[in-house]
Amino acid sequence: MNRLLSATETVAAFFLLAIALLTAGNVILRDLFSISIPDWFDGSRMLQGIALFWGVALATYYGSHICVDIVWEHLKPAGRRWLDIAATTITLCFLAPLAYMVWVKVAGTGTQGTRDLRLPLVWFYSVAAVGAGVAAVLALVRIVQLARGSAQSLEQDAIAAEAVPGGGAHGS
Repeated sequence: MNRLLSATETVAAFFLLAIALLTAGNVILRDLFSISIPDWFDGSRMLQGIALFWGVALATYYGSHICVDIVWEHLKPAGRRWLDIAATTITLCFLAPLAYMVWVKVAGTGTQGTRDLRLPLVWFYSVAAVGAGVAAVLALVRIVQLARGSAQSLEQDAIAAEAVPGGGAHGS
């Protein structure tokens, strides 16, 4: 499981880096030499979609969504776990059809390409579709771990880090 999570984090980080380099490179070239990187806009949009799907996979597994925990904070640990299971199950109910529909989009892309370089869009869509699939799989894994009681929430990690001398809590 750690290998899958590490690979997912690496893919998401790589595509975020690629977006930053592409955008910064285009700005520098445009300002200094009045030229533009071909397909920089299409490329940055496609890379952003890929990074988004892979990031959703991580946020789903770690349970680190942006949320308001009004109810969760007032529950006992067992109630928190059941609420986490329900929330992750609802998330899975949206992610599974989304992953399927992204794969349908990949199948229907045909020979579409980017505007300048005519790079096939199917390459970008396929990597994004894999990320959407990983998101659904990690949601299912999280549900199983929560049901078994083996998943730690970020709050539990923060409490454990505070208990260690010199260890600071990380945000949730």
